[in-house]
Amino acid sequence: MRLYLIRHPQPAIAAGICYGHSDIGSAEDSHECACALRPLLPDNAPLYTSPLRRCLDLAQALNPAPIIDARLVEMNFGAWEMQRWDDIPRSELDAWAADPINFTPPRGESASALRLRVTALLRELPEVAVLVTHGGVLRACTAELTGAADWHQLHFGYGSVSLIENGRLIWKNRRHANPG
Repeated sequence: MRLYLIRHPQPAIAAGICYGHSDIGSAEDSHECACALRPLLPDNAPLYTSPLRRCLDLAQALNPAPIIDARLVEMNFGAWEMQRWDDIPRSELDAWAADPINFTPPRGESASALRLRVTALLRELPEVAVLVTHGGVLRACTAELTGAADWHQLHFGYGSVSLIENGRLIWKNRRHANPG
């Protein structure tokens, strides 16, 4: 399998706010981002996207008919969504830090639940595909396809593309065809 993983552009939200499945637009121009990324992508590969605006706008700039799949939505932080990190009870943040994979925020989902839904999608993808999605989903894809044990600590830059091929992360966080 060859999978091109694109993280959406920088979201239009103030620093210090917890967001996941909230539908926030982009602070950057999606068409400019698409122009920079397009040379890194294969021609005619199916493009799958999260339905959230920060992904969908970029996906539509890359492909006039992207395949929208709700399994590509970012992790649901439940009661934490759109709250300042500083306003979330310290005891809840400590519990999350103690078990970042299995902890579930109130009325939200755990990283392991996110990984399960992403894994179900990966099983259905063709041999070559492009995904426009979120950081948590990209981490889950990388874990599932490469076996990365520290997957919850991986970082994927906004508006960048990474490539996984045959179970290996070939390149990461490219924003244009000439990475130098």
